[in-house]
Amino acid sequence: MARSLAKLLAHPALWAAAVRMCWRMRGFPDRAYLKFRMVTMYGDEDAQPRPDDLIAYLRWCKAWERARG
Repeated sequence: MARSLAKLLAHPALWAAAVRMCWRMRGFPDRAYLKFRMVTMYGDEDAQPRPDDLIAYLRWCKAWERARG
């Protein structure tokens, strides 16, 4: 988690997208959802999200918000 936060801090253009994502999820998602996402992304429910994947996801969120208007 610390590596992901450090990576995010290096991308200030994504800070607002990260805040909006946390707001929509009301903080962090529950464990069952995280396990599901880790299985679908990495094939292992005990996997840890990679910092680069977090940045890619936030870039996607930001692009989606722009596309929606």
